[in-house]
Amino acid sequence: MKVPVSSNENWNSGAGNGWYEPKSVLELRRSPSPVLDQKAAPAGNFDVSDDPLELADNLLTNFEDWDSFMKELGLQDDRKPDNHHNLLFAPSELTHHQSELTHSPEFVPSDFNFSSQFQGNDNISSFDENWSVGFDFIDELIQLAECFDSNAVQLAQAILPQLNQKLSSGAGNPLRRAAFYFKEALQSLLTGSTRSGSSSFEVIQTIKAYKIFSNISPIPMFSSFTANQAMLEAVDGAMLVHVIDFDIGFGSHWASFMKELADKAELSHTKPPILRVTALVPEEYAVESRLIRENLAQFARELNIGLDVDFVLIRTFELLSFKAIKFIDGEKIVVLLSPAIFRRVGSGQFAADLRRVSPHVVVHVDSEGVVGPGPSSFRQTVIEGLEFYSGVLESLEAASVAGGGDWVKKIENFVLFPKIVEMVRAAGAGGMTWKEAFVAAGFRPVGLSQFADFQANFLLGRVQIGGFHVAKRHAEMLLCWHDRALVATSAWR
Repeated sequence: MKVPVSSNENWNSGAGNGWYEPKSVLELRRSPSPVLDQKAAPAGNFDVSDDPLELADNLLTNFEDWDSFMKELGLQDDRKPDNHHNLLFAPSELTHHQSELTHSPEFVPSDFNFSSQFQGNDNISSFDENWSVGFDFIDELIQLAECFDSNAVQLAQAILPQLNQKLSSGAGNPLRRAAFYFKEALQSLLTGSTRSGSSSFEVIQTIKAYKIFSNISPIPMFSSFTANQAMLEAVDGAMLVHVIDFDIGFGSHWASFMKELADKAELSHTKPPILRVTALVPEEYAVESRLIRENLAQFARELNIGLDVDFVLIRTFELLSFKAIKFIDGEKIVVLLSPAIFRRVGSGQFAADLRRVSPHVVVHVDSEGVVGPGPSSFRQTVIEGLEFYSGVLESLEAASVAGGGDWVKKIENFVLFPKIVEMVRAAGAGGMTWKEAFVAAGFRPVGLSQFADFQANFLLGRVQIGGFHVAKRHAEMLLCWHDRALVATSAWR
């Protein structure tokens, strides 16, 4: 069994029939089984000379030219100054309210109560044998995951047909849909199918799905604003800011970041700082890289901010580490991380190399539910992943009142499922956790400011989706869906 290391059916549980529908994985328990050793396949050879922007045109096979591609995204209207609807991702309405808060002399009431605390248990150590009738697919899914831990290929191939019958489609309640996606991810390891690149159709659908996700769900909003606030406070007063982004997505958070820099400069009657963005991207991110550069450059011109965007392939970074990144004397360096980079380069040496760069702040945003005391087995990854992603899907259903059509399914297929695949393919890797590596390298967590806490609660209140709340856990700020943490933001120096 080769395990890469890098990169509609509804179940009815009426009250009168004696069946009970669990609301989370925590209610479906069985005793644990031992975790066995895993083996990982080595990474392939690569050439560090590829430029993601030079590769973009090669992927536009379904369109005559770049203009046709942009028109499909609705970005080819007559462009005028401040015409933000023509941007791929412009700062949302909430950015305006964030700015109002930031520059108000009375932004935190003296009697504001920061009493919201996260009381949930992040570790799901085991399942009970008394799981509810009708949810036996959970048990079989865990058995399938255990086959990867023990390298039992034949047993996995025997379990999979039965599981495919029980989880034949991504329909049903959130727990069943989450189980379907994890089953698909595990099956892709057995079949050896991988995603080597993005078609232009996939890029367009992913962008549209992510835009809907960002406009409806508090998850992207919370991730963006908490990270931005920590970085803004760290670079206050600097005239040359260099941000190193290891998970740029479509760059929407940098539009909001630039807006804040411009607003602060206007209030202080000074010039806004020059902003350098270095984004670490995979080689299949060619089209997205070009879109990000054009979108951010256009918005920077409207704000009169000097901007330089540079893209570095992650596989180049794997060879050269931070030597692949250009630095300038006198710049303030901030680093934005997500769990994705640790799946590619590990944690120990990365943290040590990062420390030598002397960043003013390192912000880590986990919106993938990476929890637990150490590196996860396939079994633990599936258990924790089911708990996390069933919560994400529940929260999307709560937001669907404001939506319509099949947008939830688009978010699942083009935003969430790729993250599940990455999570499953990274399971079983050795080494210490990223937090342990950071502490060993000399980093220390710094709590996010009181204002960041107040701001997060204020922004969440404007979304008005019941079930979400802001909480704290040690030095982390959390966005919780009921008792589950869906986003955890922390800052390190």
